[in-house]
Amino acid sequence: MTSSSTPGLTRFNTLADGEATPALHEVCASATWGNMILAGRPYATEEALLSASDAAMATLTAEDLAEAMAGHPPIGRPKPGDPTSSREQRGMAGASEELKTEMLELNLAYQERFGHVFLICATGATGEQMRDAVKSRIGNSPEQEQEIVRTELGKINRIRLTRLVTETLAEGAPAQDS
Repeated sequence: MTSSSTPGLTRFNTLADGEATPALHEVCASATWGNMILAGRPYATEEALLSASDAAMATLTAEDLAEAMAGHPPIGRPKPGDPTSSREQRGMAGASEELKTEMLELNLAYQERFGHVFLICATGATGEQMRDAVKSRIGNSPEQEQEIVRTELGKINRIRLTRLVTETLAEGAPAQDS
């Protein structure tokens, strides 16, 4: 992590709330999480931002977690026009038809059991690793699964926040007139 502010972090810190809110919603669909991140600005470092994200995740209620999960498509079925989910779920892109079918069935069984999509930090995971994870987690209690989901969401948020302040905002930052 970086020990000083980056151009992307500086831009994030200075965005009007009306611009920062939709950017944060792309990171995490929980309004509570987004409001906590907004309220903590300005962040001195990327690590401070990531730590704030972790702290916010730790306080989310079951309802907040459900709202956050609603922003995630099922594994293997990213929403059309959603480059973030497509990039994160890349491990399923080259999966066999058999594996894709198995994941669909497992996703449906998981959703029936827990009432929400199977959520995993899929970045860098293969289709087989995602399949094995859903198989191992489907037997969890709802309480165990809620805490695993909280952890997985936290990992996803860290990756997405890092991308937000190092790529998107840094590239889109207007030229400085100083």
